[in-house]
Amino acid sequence: MKSIWKMFLYKVKRPFHFIKTGLLRGLFGQIKYKFPAKNLKIITITGTDGKTTSATLLYHVLKRAGKKTALISTVAAYIGAEEISTGLHVTSPDPFALHKLIRKMVDANVEYLVLEVTSHGTYQSRTWGINPVLAGLTNISHEHLDYHLTQTEYLKAKTLILNKAEKVIINADDINYRLLKSSLKQPIEKIIEYSTTTRLPRIISSAIKDRFSEKYNQMNARLVYALATELDIANEKIAAAFQSFPNIVGRMQEIETKKSFRVLVDFAHTPQALKVALTALRTQLKGTKGKLIAVYGTAGLRDQQKRPLMGEIGTQIADLVIFTAEDPRTEDVWSIIRQLKENLHQDLDKVLSIADRREAIEFAINKLAKKDDIVAIMGKGHEQSMCFGKTEYPWSDVKVVKEILKQSR
Repeated sequence: MKSIWKMFLYKVKRPFHFIKTGLLRGLFGQIKYKFPAKNLKIITITGTDGKTTSATLLYHVLKRAGKKTALISTVAAYIGAEEISTGLHVTSPDPFALHKLIRKMVDANVEYLVLEVTSHGTYQSRTWGINPVLAGLTNISHEHLDYHLTQTEYLKAKTLILNKAEKVIINADDINYRLLKSSLKQPIEKIIEYSTTTRLPRIISSAIKDRFSEKYNQMNARLVYALATELDIANEKIAAAFQSFPNIVGRMQEIETKKSFRVLVDFAHTPQALKVALTALRTQLKGTKGKLIAVYGTAGLRDQQKRPLMGEIGTQIADLVIFTAEDPRTEDVWSIIRQLKENLHQDLDKVLSIADRREAIEFAINKLAKKDDIVAIMGKGHEQSMCFGKTEYPWSDVKVVKEILKQSR
């Protein structure tokens, strides 16, 4: 009965968001800023994991191809050389703020906008007035079931932006591929697929392999290649852009250290993202005696179903795991940690629990890490705050790691 009531409320909230967020914020923003989105070629990228990397990579490809391009992603918005913060823990901005940003882009003579889009953003009508010329999908895995309640509803939320696009590019290897494809409204000739078996020109294949060692990033690059091809970017320019693509803040970001071990910060905060990230790092340890040490938690007031899954994934792949705080909000950190360990029966000897995130990172670096080890700090990535109670406090995994390394010299 409780689940039926929750689903009823979920269904009712959408028209509420349509009016409150869409009409009262989005339409007002469109009118105030003279419907700016009509003056841009907008490419949206959505999915569970890989959105930011794919969006940023496409932005880089278009810029290197000489196109006047802007980007709005989880990390920030970019108009030329200007970086604009989009807010704490926000990917899809409020629609009024979105149209204000787009107006600024139009005034700067931008032609293309690469827009990262979330399921929350589409469900809540934050993408009001956005009709993409192209929409790309990375993948759909377990995430946000605290909000969307079921995987089916989560998938429906993703298709809201896909179905507004003139043409869509989807991942044929994704577990939800068939269900997704049947939910699309475009004619078959407007649906393009990519997969690991898609044959690529040699120049593109070589560029992808040379630049991206991780399989998941190779898939992101395949999506971007498909998108860039639809935008008539030459293979030579795409390949050159792939090879010159810089690292993204908080995405497998290696922190410079004079230690005999490595330290990386990554945003992986879903079961699938954690699995592929740790697997990639495990592969890098082959041929050494090094161990993989993972430090992470899960967010409070968010999908609780994924907590035991993420606990299992860490202990199955890493040699040592430290469970810690990650935006606990109004939940008790120790309660979240207990849920992370809920399904662990054989690997408890691999696990340490340190609720204070700084202490957890410091312990991993100063007490656990030895020669050839990799310390992977997951879940926060680029973020500049951590939420305790209802307050956002300044926090950066990257800054904390650098401080600890400096102090331990």
